[in-house]
Amino acid sequence: MNKKTSKSTSSLAGAADTASLEAMIARAARSGKGAPPVERWNPAFCGDLDMEIRADGTWFYMGTPIGRPALVQLFSSVLRKDEDGKTYLVTPVEKVGIRVEDAPFLAVEMAVTGKGEAQALTFRTNVGDLVEASPQHELRFVDQPETGGLKPYLHVRGRLEALVARSVMYDLVEAGEEIEIDGRLMFAIRSRGAVFPVMPVAELHRLSQ
Repeated sequence: MNKKTSKSTSSLAGAADTASLEAMIARAARSGKGAPPVERWNPAFCGDLDMEIRADGTWFYMGTPIGRPALVQLFSSVLRKDEDGKTYLVTPVEKVGIRVEDAPFLAVEMAVTGKGEAQALTFRTNVGDLVEASPQHELRFVDQPETGGLKPYLHVRGRLEALVARSVMYDLVEAGEEIEIDGRLMFAIRSRGAVFPVMPVAELHRLSQ
C-alpha cells in the first residue's frame, strides 16, 4: 500500500496536496535555469488535475483556493496552452490538464510612458509578469453582446493571455485616441509602434450617449 501511495503522489496528476505539486514543479522550474522552457518540452499527457483558474484570477486546487501568491507564481511558470485550446501544467516528464474559466492571467496594473507614436503601455499581471504591449504582445478586444461592452486581453507568452482588469480598463481607455485605419476613423491604443483598434469612433460616441 505504501508503494502505491508513493507512486500515485510522485506525479502531478496523482499529487494529493499543493505541497506535493509545489515540490515537483519547483524542480521543473529550476531545470529551466530561469524561465522554464515549457514550449520546448514534449512530455506525455498524464490526465487532468483538479485545478481551476477562475475569471477573477483565483487559483483553486481540489476545490480550495490557493492562498499563497508565491505558489501561484510557481504554478503559472509552467503553464502552457496548446493547439487543442486546452491549458496544461507542463514539466519535462509530464503534462496535466487544468481548467481555465476565462484567461489564465489578470492584468492588474498599467503604466504609460511616452506620448503619441512613442507611447508604451506596460502591464503587470497578478502572477508578477511585466508585459509591454507591442507587435509581439498584442492587445485584442472582444465584444460582449450580452452587455454591449468589450473585454480586453493582452498576449503574455505562448498562447497565454491576460484579461485586463476592469479597473485597468479605465486607464487603458484614457490612453486611447482617434486614429484613421484603412480609411475608417477608429478609437485605438498605441504602444511601441503598434496600433490596436478598439472600435469605430461612431460606435464609441453612440455608446457614450
